[in-house]
Amino acid sequence: MDYLKDRTLFLLINFVLFIIVSGCMSLMNMNSSIILLIFLIWFIPITAYITIEFFKQKILYNELNSIIDNLDKKYLLPEVMKKPENIEGKLLYELLQQAYKDMHEHVKNYRDRENEYREYIETWVHEIKTPIASTRLIIENNHNEITRNIKDEIKKVEEYIDQVLYYSRSNNVSKDYVIKEVSLADLVRSVIKRNSRDFISKGISIDIEAVEGTVYSDTKWLEFILNQLIGNAMKYSRERNGRVTIKTIRNENNIVLTIEDNGIGIVDKDIHRVFEKGFTGENGRRYGRSTGIGLYLCKKLTEQLGLGLSLMSKVGEGTKVSVVFPLGSVNLMN
Repeated sequence: MDYLKDRTLFLLINFVLFIIVSGCMSLMNMNSSIILLIFLIWFIPITAYITIEFFKQKILYNELNSIIDNLDKKYLLPEVMKKPENIEGKLLYELLQQAYKDMHEHVKNYRDRENEYREYIETWVHEIKTPIASTRLIIENNHNEITRNIKDEIKKVEEYIDQVLYYSRSNNVSKDYVIKEVSLADLVRSVIKRNSRDFISKGISIDIEAVEGTVYSDTKWLEFILNQLIGNAMKYSRERNGRVTIKTIRNENNIVLTIEDNGIGIVDKDIHRVFEKGFTGENGRRYGRSTGIGLYLCKKLTEQLGLGLSLMSKVGEGTKVSVVFPLGSVNLMN
């Protein structure tokens, strides 16, 4: 119907012309059979032409719809579609090609700018580590209560700097990814040692006796993820009798590393949003300790590494975060 509506003017002009011609023939007392014959000679070719064009265009658009449905990136249509034979299709094809080329240049421009910005951030991170190292050296040579407090703040600054660095690399994990055998017990002990002063100063006990197992992944990225998760466990721990329990559970096809605390917990309405970028939730507004980046970054990095990440929590009882390590053929043979 839409196709016929598009050709209404063409058909209307032909009908008007035929009526005029047939009227003139009637005035000339010509036989009605001749008028009918002229009608058939006039409109059968028109009808055949319209019908053939309809099916040709229907086949073309069905093919394009099929291509679009099977494409993950819809903007690649001009790259994979065939050049149509009719003049309208050719014009549309050329316009799409020009639009695709222009879009490709714009995307390349923004990608280059993003890469430049990321390279600048990485350079800045490495440069700022020099004055931080110098500050640490000054602190080591001047031990007192003030320098110890400064050292604690320096540690927080270093953690935020690491967060910036890993955030800038989070879309390109494959370029900085080294797979090797990782002992979960050694990995957890390394992160605990890194945060030992915070555990002691806050009076938080730690239980890592049930951590065992070996996985294959990137040690550096895993250490950053665990440091973020353990840091959250400490951040929202109870002021008295705080406790963090880290353990592993080996299943048939995976190893699950869980980090559980007995802290303040998370309200039900916030649990499904904790991995959203910038989401701080009720705890973040109440205590002012959250940036909404840590868990988002952990979720993004675990997905890049092919791991699973989930969270369960109850208000007043604590929070449990689980990292799922799928076991490959090497692990299963071992």
